[in-house]
Amino acid sequence: MMAEAGRWRKSILVVDDEEIIRRTLLRDIEEMGYGATAVGDGETALAVLQEHYYDLVLTDLRMEGISGLEVLKGAKARSPEIGVIILTGFGDISSAIEALRSGADDYLLKPYVYEDLALRLGNCLEKQEMKKRLKVYEDILSICSVCKKIRNDTGQEPGSGDWVSIDEYMRRAAGLRMSHGYCPVCYEKFMRDMETFTPVCKE
Repeated sequence: MMAEAGRWRKSILVVDDEEIIRRTLLRDIEEMGYGATAVGDGETALAVLQEHYYDLVLTDLRMEGISGLEVLKGAKARSPEIGVIILTGFGDISSAIEALRSGADDYLLKPYVYEDLALRLGNCLEKQEMKKRLKVYEDILSICSVCKKIRNDTGQEPGSGDWVSIDEYMRRAAGLRMSHGYCPVCYEKFMRDMETFTPVCKE
């Protein structure tokens, strides 16, 4: 059973080889206001992930053929920022922990409780949004409005780097040395200033 992804603000791919679980998850997720697509095996999940973008994948751990762990790895390889929650039975809790070590964002035990599903989906998507915002801030180069120094956060927590000159930043970041001169506009301004400059003569 498949529903068109992307109708809602967030889209979720459900992967489970039991139809009753797929139908239940699809109903509950759509009731929560998310878009949902459900597929019955890992192979189809990986194929769908190549064609469409999803914010989150909720996948059963144990399936015939391609496992949930392989779906996790394939999803992260396709889109590192995608959220992945592992759906597993109580007896596979150790495998779920192994999935967390492999990059899963969370796990959900079957049979699940509606409120628990809502909480874990919400937490995962909220964490994903936070990472996106942090990434935007990391990509912004901070320059002092007064002295024009640059904060060099390379290899450090964003906002904790030291302030260096543009010359020093370029040397550290790209191994480049700066040569100084005048652009045409500044050169013309410099020449005009020189023409109007009156030296002070001391007698």
